[in-house]
Amino acid sequence: MNIQQINDRDQELIAAAGRVLEQNFDNERHSIGAAVFCSSGKIYTAVNVESCGYGPCAEPIAIGSAISAGERSFETIVAVGNAQPPHKIVSPCGNCRQLLFDYAPDCLVIIEHESRVVKIPARDLIPDAYSLF
Repeated sequence: MNIQQINDRDQELIAAAGRVLEQNFDNERHSIGAAVFCSSGKIYTAVNVESCGYGPCAEPIAIGSAISAGERSFETIVAVGNAQPPHKIVSPCGNCRQLLFDYAPDCLVIIEHESRVVKIPARDLIPDAYSLF
């Protein structure tokens, strides 16, 4: 696993995910915030969307927003929980790991690993992944 230390830009990304969660928190509908930093230098944020049939996580919504704006290159992504600071870093679920592998296998994902906040390539989150690409 290619573990990397986070930097100031990563801290800003975590803060952006926290802000979108704080602005939109609803315990029953929006409990996770995500932010993705694109190669263009822009940050796209989103919250998860809960419904009776489950609902998409915040990460794919943030990536979808970026793609809709014309982005195609993703550098770093993070998801957080907790309505108020300090926000807890949330590791991507299995579906989000597959989505990241399909759309951005080299994107760095900020996670908590062995009690440290670090970042690792999305491809390392899902070894021997299924892929048609």
